[in-house]
Amino acid sequence: MLIDISQEVFSSAVYPGDPVPNSRRLSSIADGALYNLTEMSMCVHNGTHVDAPFHFIESGKTIGEMGLAPFIGNCYVARHTGDVTAEDAARILAAARAAGAAERILLAGALTVTAAAAQVFADAGILLLGNEGQTVGPADAPMEVHLILLGAEVVLLEGIVLTDVTEGTYMLMAAPLHLAGCDGAPCRAVLMK
Repeated sequence: MLIDISQEVFSSAVYPGDPVPNSRRLSSIADGALYNLTEMSMCVHNGTHVDAPFHFIESGKTIGEMGLAPFIGNCYVARHTGDVTAEDAARILAAARAAGAAERILLAGALTVTAAAAQVFADAGILLLGNEGQTVGPADAPMEVHLILLGAEVVLLEGIVLTDVTEGTYMLMAAPLHLAGCDGAPCRAVLMK
């Protein structure tokens, strides 16, 4: 069973200040052309996307340097509401370890990853942390949480849709577009049960 956990790009949530994605038809069969051709413009952090360390760390790896290992493999989906504390992070990690899926953690619900929780995840050496919001950490001050996680080369999968996904273990496929030199990239995130 495949579960699409991606936002549709053109109607996606956009982090305040980021450009809104848009498209323009360059060629149309309806207008007599031989084919349809569409141009699009967007920020690499629109919709469902991943952050590479270079997003907040000048010497950090770009998305093209990250390889595919963080984005494909077993993951653990945990539900939470409110601030994710260090204790919450430790509990989530324990459940993910018991399920054999502690390298990739996806957090479902209206939540905020605190700096203390980010440190727990970073210290555990996870490869990827995902959440439903357009940013990990407080929306008005995401830098500290990003620096902790990206500094430990934990890639961030932001803007996923886990509304109908139950807690548990899944296979995650969230390979980003191969964009050399970029700080992030859009992706089509899918879970397989």
